[in-house]
Amino acid sequence: MKNFIKNYATPLILLLAIILGGILGAIMGPQAKVLEPLGQIFLNLIFTIIVPLVFFSITSSIANMGEMKRLGKILVTIVAVFAITAILSALISIVGVYIVNPIEGVDEQAIESILADNNSEISEEAKALSLPEQLVKTVTVNDFSQLFSKNNMLQLIIISVIFGISVAMVGDKAKVIKDFLSAGSEVMMKMVKIIMYYGPLGLACYFASIIGQLGTQILAGYLKVFLLYIAISIIYYFVFFSIYAYVAAGKTGFRVFWRNSLAPAVTALATCSSAASIPVNLQAAKKMGIPDDIAETVIPLGVSTHKDGSVIGGVLKVVFLFGLFGKDYNNIPMLLSILIVSLLVGAVMGAIPGGGMIGEMLILSIYGFPPSALPVIAVISTIIDAPATLLNSSGNTVCAMMVARFVDGKKWLGDKYK
Repeated sequence: MKNFIKNYATPLILLLAIILGGILGAIMGPQAKVLEPLGQIFLNLIFTIIVPLVFFSITSSIANMGEMKRLGKILVTIVAVFAITAILSALISIVGVYIVNPIEGVDEQAIESILADNNSEISEEAKALSLPEQLVKTVTVNDFSQLFSKNNMLQLIIISVIFGISVAMVGDKAKVIKDFLSAGSEVMMKMVKIIMYYGPLGLACYFASIIGQLGTQILAGYLKVFLLYIAISIIYYFVFFSIYAYVAAGKTGFRVFWRNSLAPAVTALATCSSAASIPVNLQAAKKMGIPDDIAETVIPLGVSTHKDGSVIGGVLKVVFLFGLFGKDYNNIPMLLSILIVSLLVGAVMGAIPGGGMIGEMLILSIYGFPPSALPVIAVISTIIDAPATLLNSSGNTVCAMMVARFVDGKKWLGDKYK
C-alpha cells in the first residue's frame, strides 16, 4: 500500500483534479471560462521555465557525455525510432479513414458558415507564407533573442545540441561550463517540483474552461471525425505503445512503462501541450530507469519533431478536405503523398495549445486548397487537441525506452524492476 501511494499519489490527484474540472465545466457550460485565469497561471508558470529547462537538459546531457561516439549513436537511433513510429501512426490512420469515411454525415452548411466568418481574416495570413518560408522558419530564427520563445522550440533545440556538442569537444577547458549546465539542470527540475504543487488546482480550472467552451462544438458536425480519431488513438495508445514498451525491455518494459505513464498522460490531456508535459515526462523517464543522457535528449527533441498524434490528425485533415472539395485519394500515389504530408505536419506543428496553424497552412499550400479552408481543419485541430497531445507526449517517453534499448542493449534496464 505504501508503494502504491508513493507511485500513484501525484498522478491520481492530477487525474481526480481534471475529472472534477471536467464535471464542473460540463455543469457551468461557457460560463466556466471564468475559471480559465486560474488554469492559465499554472500554464504560464510551466511555459516560463520551458526554454531554460530544455536548454539546460539538452546541453548538460550532451556536454557531459563521456564520448562523442555515444552521442552520435543516440542521435542516429532517435531519428530511426521517430521515423518508424511516425510512419506506423500514419498507416493506422489511413486504414482508419478507409474503414470509416470521416466526411460522411458532416454538416456542410455549418462548414460554409465557418468559411464565411473566417475567410477574410485568414486569407492574407495564409497567402503570406509559402512552403519554403514555412520550412525555413521551422528550423531557424534570424535573431538570437527569438530563441527565448516557446514558439521556437525546434530552433532552440538545434542550437542547444550544437552548444552541447561544442562544450563536449572543448573538453576539460569547458569544465566550468559543464558544471554550470549540470547545476542549472538540477535547479530547473527542482522548480518543476515546486510548480507542480499548484498543478491540481491549475489543471482542474483549465480543463473546466476547455470542457465548458468546447462541449457543444464537439457535438456539432465534427462528431464523426472526433470519434474516429478517438478510436484510432485508443488503439495506438494501448496496443502500439505496449508493443513499443515490449520491444524496449520485454515484459518488464511493458510493466515499467504503464506503471509510470499516468502522470504524463494526465498532464498532456489537461494542458493540451506537449511542451508543458516535458517536465513530467522527464520525471517519469527517470522513474522508468531511462539513462539521463537519453531521456534528456529524446523527450525535448521529440516535442518538436516527433508527434504521432499530430501525424494521425494530419491524415484526417487531408482526407476531410479531399472529401469536402471532391478530390479523389483512392490511388497509391495520392496515399503516399498523404503519408508524407502527414509526417511533415507532425514535424512542424507547435508544441503548445493551438499550435497546429503552421501544419494546417502546409496542407493548404501543398494541395492547393483555398485559404478559406483553414478554419475547417482548425476546428478539427481544436476537437482532437487533447488526445493528440496525449499521443505526442507519451510517445516520446516510450520512444526514449526504445532508444535506450538500441543504444545500451537488451539489459539497459538492469535489475531495478526485476
